[in-house]
Amino acid sequence: MNPELKKLPLIFSLLGLLSGPLVAAEGQEQTGTEPPVVAPKYDGTLVPPPQGAVILFDGQDAKGWVSFPNPKDPKPNNAFGWKVENGYMEVSTPSGSVSQRLVGTQESPITSGRLHLEWATPAEVKGSGQGRGNSGVFIDGFPELQVLDSFGNKTYFDGQAAALYKKHPPLVNACRAPGLWQCYDIYIQRAKLDGGKVAQPAVITVYHNQVLVQDHVTFSTPIQKSGLRLQDHLNPNRFRNIWFMPGETAAQP
Repeated sequence: MNPELKKLPLIFSLLGLLSGPLVAAEGQEQTGTEPPVVAPKYDGTLVPPPQGAVILFDGQDAKGWVSFPNPKDPKPNNAFGWKVENGYMEVSTPSGSVSQRLVGTQESPITSGRLHLEWATPAEVKGSGQGRGNSGVFIDGFPELQVLDSFGNKTYFDGQAAALYKKHPPLVNACRAPGLWQCYDIYIQRAKLDGGKVAQPAVITVYHNQVLVQDHVTFSTPIQKSGLRLQDHLNPNRFRNIWFMPGETAAQP
């Protein structure tokens, strides 16, 4: 047989791969359009809480915060295991994720209103995709709001920074460079209930570095209040200046 003819099956196989859907490095099939990169509007300075805001972390200590149980690093009474210094808390693996809601109490400050927090991925870049500056913000009733170093870092669109993880990619990529402070402003409108059932869905709007990235996304969750959880995803990310301004008017950006 002509040697060139032996190559045809391989050529056709490669053509089939090229004509298929775009697949991310992590193996996730991509859909939609990649969020365009835009200039952030936040310069990294502390955003002061408005009068009446509930201070969740002021940079001085971790009062009110506890660690989730971690079988690899068990601590008595869910003792807080992250590092607190220089006005920020830093993920300390393997101590686990941390939560503002005290275990065994009904303290759940996140109702309808505006949640503000500032975060930074490591200045020393290690890894790629989901392995680079990964963490997350969890508010009961909504998907994880992804924290990731998406500055020149490709991954699946609904897993990059400011995505509602695996649900909604951000409208744009407004990431600052690694090591620089960034901010999320999360506007939460809890659902309206009628007889315990959702009559009007919950709404979440997110600004990343003061740029709109999630625009009035709705979820049919009846949850009216929750705590706040920050994820340990094996990267030493930092968080600071966390506060919540409750109220219906504060929930409107």
